[in-house]
Amino acid sequence: MKRLIFWLLVFTSVIGAFACFRLVLNSRKTVPAAVPLYEPPRAPFAKSIGGRGLVESVNENVRISPAVAALVAKVHVKVGDEVKAGDVLVEQDTRDAAALVAAQEADFSALQKQLAEAEVTLSDKRDQWDRMAKLIATKVASEDEKQRKLFAAQTAEAQFASMKARIGSAQAMLNRAKVQLDLLTIRAPRDGRILQVNTRAGEFASPMTMLGSGTDPSIVLGQTEELQLRADIDEDNASRVRPGMAAKAYIKGRRDVEMPLRFVRVEPFIVPKKSLTGESSEHVDTRVLQIIYRFDRPKGVGVYVGQQMDVFLDDWK
Repeated sequence: MKRLIFWLLVFTSVIGAFACFRLVLNSRKTVPAAVPLYEPPRAPFAKSIGGRGLVESVNENVRISPAVAALVAKVHVKVGDEVKAGDVLVEQDTRDAAALVAAQEADFSALQKQLAEAEVTLSDKRDQWDRMAKLIATKVASEDEKQRKLFAAQTAEAQFASMKARIGSAQAMLNRAKVQLDLLTIRAPRDGRILQVNTRAGEFASPMTMLGSGTDPSIVLGQTEELQLRADIDEDNASRVRPGMAAKAYIKGRRDVEMPLRFVRVEPFIVPKKSLTGESSEHVDTRVLQIIYRFDRPKGVGVYVGQQMDVFLDDWK
């Protein structure tokens, strides 16, 4: 029995030693490099500054939101529609605003009639005062009658002036009510193409308080006949950037489509980076210098607003 236990222990030791030997051999093998999903970007210049760009419509996108919070009654456009400046995009519920305009118009009309009455009264009192002045000259009227006619004329003048002031105030209130009514119709601020529609009839639409609030605008409008690229350059490289630098862009994941860029301007204000790539090495607190370039659409290749691109600036001096 003891000999059996002894040989079992020897056999187990040999198996353990062999397993350790295999483990050491396997750990010393060279693991082949993982095949990337797409070819990583390579700089086309001998010395370059790299960055990430975001495609925009020319002259930048317009984020359109209602000026007044209200229920959406009708949406007149869909994605892809071409619109002209002044075209109606969205109609909001106008019932309350229209009722307010009607009430203000009624008040204004009533005040106009009261103003006409005050004007007639003023003319009458002035006429009585003129007659009294003639009687005073002939010493027919007394001093007491003179003062009463004078005070009556002055009172009529004050009432007429007060009514004119009320008419002015009512006109201002009516104009404001009409503006509020007009604001419920959202119109295109310029020519362009509808890129996004984020509102539907029956929804409650409210103004965007700030662009970084996470609230999508009701409509995004852009001019897509020509596109531009907003390149983000990390602030570590901002001091190397010069206006007019030559640059090239590549669609993310493709090296076969090279697009020369035409310099437009440098945005002279370093801002927090908003266009995140999702890479593990990326810091969300990165600040970037933005450079605007324009480019021609490559033939046979789809390029869309909001698409990310790899950008390289020629740092040759």
